[in-house]
Amino acid sequence: MPTDDMIDRIIALALDEDGEDATSNALFDDDDTLEGVMRAKSAGVIAGLTVAERVFRMLDPRVVFKARLVDGMPVKAGDVIARVHGPAKAILKGERVALNFLQRLSGIATVTAAYAHAIAGTKAKLLDTRKTAPGHRVLDKYAVRMGGGINHRMGLDDMILIKDNHVDRVGSITEAVKRVRCNRPDLAIEVEARTLDDVSEALPLNVDRIMLDNFTLEDMRSAVDLAAGEVDLEASGGITLENIRAVAETGVNFISVGDITHSVRALDISMTIEAARGER
Repeated sequence: MPTDDMIDRIIALALDEDGEDATSNALFDDDDTLEGVMRAKSAGVIAGLTVAERVFRMLDPRVVFKARLVDGMPVKAGDVIARVHGPAKAILKGERVALNFLQRLSGIATVTAAYAHAIAGTKAKLLDTRKTAPGHRVLDKYAVRMGGGINHRMGLDDMILIKDNHVDRVGSITEAVKRVRCNRPDLAIEVEARTLDDVSEALPLNVDRIMLDNFTLEDMRSAVDLAAGEVDLEASGGITLENIRAVAETGVNFISVGDITHSVRALDISMTIEAARGER
């Protein structure tokens, strides 16, 4: 889970976007209270409950957030996800921000679970990418884990990933690997291969992983034969829910999918007010 400090910084920015809640401040006194119920309006996998709770708690520590589920659990339409009770102003100001986080993260967890389910029973593991919402990567990647995926790099400093632009600039995969080993021997190395010839060049370099970029299924199978289990292979590019099973069955070790974070559809979740006291 991302640290509390990371979450609080992201939440603070989201709350700042809304500014003062002029409507609620005009309608309610400080001691007015509300009780809200969050419900799923469609089936999926929940993620982000801790974030939603922190939204309300940052606004007013008197807010009580009672989750009925834990992150990573499946929900169906109509299920109660959480109940929120406390000062009306805090609950109404935080409602949309909390739901925005909960809906997006649950959407990521839901689509991740679908992809992970599609390759169940194979040796392939589902990876995410850095195609995340700017500034929200720690949350997006947390949601991937809740959906059953595995995080690739969190940032550019986690590992060496030699891609096509790097190779084109320095002249060859071999030269690129030589340079990074000289400068950063502490980091694992992954090399992007565009062709089977690239795979053949990378194999004797003892890198940690080879990424098969937009390979056909036939070429993936050939790469698996070439590697003969000596190095992990990652399939990347053009992966969809419809073809991921076929990709996994080629024998690759990892499959990275940008779609689970960059094109996510938010899970439909609503909050309704069930009780109110002290309105004027």
